[in-house]
Amino acid sequence: MQIQFRKAVSVIVAIGSLIVVSAAIAQTPEPILGTWKLDTAKSSYKPGPAPKSSTLTVEPAGQGMKVAVDAVNADGSPFKWGFTTLRDGKEEAAVTGNPMFDVVTATRESATAGTNVYKKAGKVVMTTKASISVDGKTMTLTSTGTDPKGQQIHNVAIYRK
Repeated sequence: MQIQFRKAVSVIVAIGSLIVVSAAIAQTPEPILGTWKLDTAKSSYKPGPAPKSSTLTVEPAGQGMKVAVDAVNADGSPFKWGFTTLRDGKEEAAVTGNPMFDVVTATRESATAGTNVYKKAGKVVMTTKASISVDGKTMTLTSTGTDPKGQQIHNVAIYRK
């Protein structure tokens, strides 16, 4: 009887170990991590104009992530900017290279959704909601706010991995 009990315990431990190993293997890194390219044909920029191109690179950085934007404006000029954030909804991370913003507060709502609130001189100027598709290959960034000229912004940028 005791030998059968030990065998049963061994089997349960082995199954438990397989479950833990399988779960560890099944876990994927943050879906937002990677290189994303703007699909200009599917995106809309109001009031515009839309950039000619944009590549968004998101990398791990300590407990948070580093975001780097490498774009070409409608007039052909290069535009590079970015920030590093914990995505805790509390920290105001410095934004570099973008004259519209000086800080961002990023929040991770789930593995596939988040919100960035951008400020300039303490005033909210834009909010961007990010949503990643179930297959992890498409990210939609919906941005609303006010540009430096006082015009309302409503951009829907579609990025592909």
